Amino acid sequence: MSAKFIWNELVTSDQKASGDFFSKLFGWERREIDTADQGIYTLFQEGGKDVAGMMNPATNYSRSRPAFWAGYIEVDDVDAYVAKVEELGGKIIAPPEDIPNIGRVCMICDPSGAPVCLMAPESPSTE
Repeated sequence: MSAKFIWNELVTSDQKASGDFFSKLFGWERREIDTADQGIYTLFQEGGKDVAGMMNPATNYSRSRPAFWAGYIEVDDVDAYVAKVEELGGKIIAPPEDIPNIGRVCMICDPSGAPVCLMAPESPSTE
């Protein structure tokens, strides 16, 4: 499987202000989902289709930064890629974890500090 970007997610401590801004800027609608343990997850939608997500900071890494957009790259085996990250000079920001009904995810950064998320979705994309 080739690796490709499949999702973008805004990590912000102020979902109201960020959500209002991007909804007005792009005409996106919002659908909030109560995830219980991690609070509200917001889906940005256009024409009823999910186009991006928004969540509260959930790691020490994300809590220590200003709001940011995180890209997700689809891979077939998150753990296999994570095993290579440090060998190539990168770092593991958030270790792999299973998100029910979503897939296995983690956050890494390259040697320059650029973060990105890896994801093995429960239902791999077909595009």
